[in-house]
Amino acid sequence: MSRSKTTLFELRSGAIDAVHLVVKTPDFAALAEALQQRFDAAPEFFSGEAVAIDLRRLAEDATLPLDKLTALLRRFKMRPFGVVAQAAQQAWAATGALPLLDARDTRDTRKPAENPEPAAAPSPDTEAAAASPEAQSAPAPANASAAQADATAATQPAAAAHTLLIDRPLRSGQRIYSPGDLIVQGVVSHGAEVMAEGHVHIYGALRGRALAGARGNADARIFCTSFEPELVAIAGIYRTAEQDLPAGVRGQPTTVRLQGEQLVIEPLALK
Repeated sequence: MSRSKTTLFELRSGAIDAVHLVVKTPDFAALAEALQQRFDAAPEFFSGEAVAIDLRRLAEDATLPLDKLTALLRRFKMRPFGVVAQAAQQAWAATGALPLLDARDTRDTRKPAENPEPAAAPSPDTEAAAASPEAQSAPAPANASAAQADATAATQPAAAAHTLLIDRPLRSGQRIYSPGDLIVQGVVSHGAEVMAEGHVHIYGALRGRALAGARGNADARIFCTSFEPELVAIAGIYRTAEQDLPAGVRGQPTTVRLQGEQLVIEPLALK
């Protein structure tokens, strides 16, 4: 009598949702200083995030102390798990403690921005942040491939990507996540954070952090009626309060959109 064996595990190729730290300089001291400034502005924002170190913006003959960079990221509570490199970089990149990864990007990280924005940060195709109880929704799985997307759509309820409405102010420490668009009717206070895979609309003052296009949607936008943010981001491109805002937007109706690798912040015409 034959007995079928139960498969206790499977090994499959796939993709995961992770932050790419796109390195643009081989000067480790300068890179460490820039990272320190970024994480000082939002110390818990990337806490617990899986990070792939992307070296493809460096010149082929440039090198970087990857072990030091890995230790630095861990000090910032991030979790580096691999390195993405050009073919010419792989010989030295493979000598570190992290394995080489084969990245399949939706955005070309190898093409430099024409006018790099100092505030641009590596893409967290999102923060894998847990939604607060107010959100009542969990983030949708990562966009890995068309097949995975179809499978996700078949298993998720139809309302999963609907707009989430929050009809009260958000206090410091509160975090809201929407797998679709997000509308907040009230103030987003200092220390509060709102994040959506689609657009973010804030009918009140934005004094905390707002992140749109959290899973890499570069067409997402942020709209608010009073712009005073600690941090804004679209599809992983960030700008913090440390940088001067364009004229005419502070405390005014404002929209934020992504153009290439730069955030465009401009007055919102309410007519």
